[in-house]
Amino acid sequence: MSDGKARIQMAWGVALVLAGLGVLYRIPQVMPKITRIEQFAAASGFIYFCFYLMALILIVGGGRKIITNYKMLNRNKPAK
Repeated sequence: MSDGKARIQMAWGVALVLAGLGVLYRIPQVMPKITRIEQFAAASGFIYFCFYLMALILIVGGGRKIITNYKMLNRNKPAK
């Protein structure tokens, strides 16, 4: 993979991590609004689980992408 592609993938990994952190930040603000909806009140535990799982997947996936492409960029650098 070229350096340019690896940098783009690294930026995409950072965006994924930031999106995951944004989901974590918004959960406490959004869940009271969701639980006020009658149809979703009974499933609030499942909805919490889904939001936290989504945040975890975004953060871990973005982190893996960052680490993989960081190693790839360092592997291509000549030794000094």
